[in-house]
Amino acid sequence: MAYEEFPKPTGAMLFDFGNDSDFLIDLQMVTNTLNFAFTNFDTGIKFQTQYQGINYSDSEAMMACFHRVHNEGMPFFDGNFLADISLADLQKVFDGNIEIPMIQERLEILHSVGKVLSEKYQGKFHNFVRDCEPKLYANGNGLLERLVKEFPRFEDVSEYNGRRVEIYKLAQLGIWGMHLTLMPRNAWALKDASMLTAFADYIVPVGLRVTGIFEYAEELEEQINTLQEVKRDSQAEIEIRALSLYSIAKLTEEINNRRSELTPLLMPQVDFRFWKSYHATHWPHHLTKTIMY
Repeated sequence: MAYEEFPKPTGAMLFDFGNDSDFLIDLQMVTNTLNFAFTNFDTGIKFQTQYQGINYSDSEAMMACFHRVHNEGMPFFDGNFLADISLADLQKVFDGNIEIPMIQERLEILHSVGKVLSEKYQGKFHNFVRDCEPKLYANGNGLLERLVKEFPRFEDVSEYNGRRVEIYKLAQLGIWGMHLTLMPRNAWALKDASMLTAFADYIVPVGLRVTGIFEYAEELEEQINTLQEVKRDSQAEIEIRALSLYSIAKLTEEINNRRSELTPLLMPQVDFRFWKSYHATHWPHHLTKTIMY
């Protein structure tokens, strides 16, 4: 992997949402309030949608849905709208091969997030973002610090053997998405991007497993391959996520040791290399019912 080409951020997105930086912030943050659970927990079928003649899967299907309703004029990225969005409207947004998993949980999340945005930030995520330091950590005023505090849906925390484990997958992913989109436009940049971890989800462990970086205990391997749920906050679930972060961190370190003449890679770049390769694969991933990833 040290000799592969890792693309540099260009600001390009899967779909064209224009160049308004405030809107792009709203887009990235609303997207990551809903960027979880795209596989049916009973059948193992992934959410897909047909759009502009192409079949999209997983979170790319979500983005296709967002582009469709945005072009139709739905104010989906406005907190004032989200605070009262109906189930029927949300079902219209996620028009696909199956009902998107956990749709009732998604509705409740949008109501909660929309209420905070409406009451404190004029309905817009960009007002919240621009009120924070453009850092993850800044003595309490960092974007990550405030995001997980003011919007409880982002507080991705587990307890492992009596210790608090802070993973913050979606919070970090939303911030990284803003950085990738806006930095090349000179509109906003995260000043401590090197502090970002990988994003502990369902897909990266598949890539780590298939490439032999991961090896599961025999009973866990069977549990995953037969689509048996791995319970949220179980020892196995926390370890899968935590060791995904650790593995990507070590892999990034080793890749950079072999690319000393090049700009060092960040962990999210190595994470994406796995996600892009394996997010539509038929290899089974662990199934956990959670709104955190």
